[in-house]
Amino acid sequence: MSSGQAGVLLVHAHPDDESICNGVTMAACVAAGIPVTLVTCTLGEEGDVIPASLKHLAAKRDDALGPRRADELAAAMRALGVTDHRFLGGRGRWRDSGMAGLEINDRPDAFCNASIDEAGEALADIIAEVRPRVLITYDPTGGYGHPDHIMAHRVTMYAAELAAKRHRVARVLWNCAPRSVVETRMRDLLSTGGGRFRALAGPGDLPGVIEDPHVALTVTGTPEQVAAKTAAMTAHATQIQVDPDAGLFALSNNLAQPLWETEYYRLAGGEPVPAGAQDIFAGLEGGARR
Repeated sequence: MSSGQAGVLLVHAHPDDESICNGVTMAACVAAGIPVTLVTCTLGEEGDVIPASLKHLAAKRDDALGPRRADELAAAMRALGVTDHRFLGGRGRWRDSGMAGLEINDRPDAFCNASIDEAGEALADIIAEVRPRVLITYDPTGGYGHPDHIMAHRVTMYAAELAAKRHRVARVLWNCAPRSVVETRMRDLLSTGGGRFRALAGPGDLPGVIEDPHVALTVTGTPEQVAAKTAAMTAHATQIQVDPDAGLFALSNNLAQPLWETEYYRLAGGEPVPAGAQDIFAGLEGGARR
């Protein structure tokens, strides 16, 4: 990972998305002395709760999951060494919208109903403040169609435009996963088993799967960086079950999927990526300089 001062800004919908999608990348940047800023758009109040002892936190019971997930996020960021993590518009400004098609999508405070101007301006101010060279978020589908992921994509792309007069981001990347790698890893799991989980996820259960030629670059973690990602994911205990020995994790559906030691990105805008790049700053003038 290139050394220097100007860093990366990541935008995610809920606590835990960042560790699953970008834990290795963040750990690699921290190890190289590159500033990392994480912006999370909601507290994840509508998430399913995995541990039986904590199910009372769920939205339909005590509705106390948001603060718990904020604490889990803080613990995850400690595991990765990230010190700059923020909630868009301030903690609790927008609420988790829940999965598509639920009545809670209609709540006026749901993030999917946010004013694109308000949310975009709030993020643009952060972009202008921290001046990242690279901006990372989801693709237009949000990876798997969650309303908050889609809104996070829309807000991020709009904010980059709004901020351009004050600071132009050199490169915008979207999280993704190459189809061939996903299919190979899932076939391998069929032969080795799903560890302690009830079943295996299928390729269609994984977000952001795209055809291989659209993958612009990869970031493969060192053992230490993969360990940091694993610890960060484990910190999100209400949402993620991690089997570190098997290199697997599962969400509330209890379907095993790989804990990715390599993270993949699609180029969404800005400077082109050199062929075979394994660094989010590859090809940028001065690397990760401000």
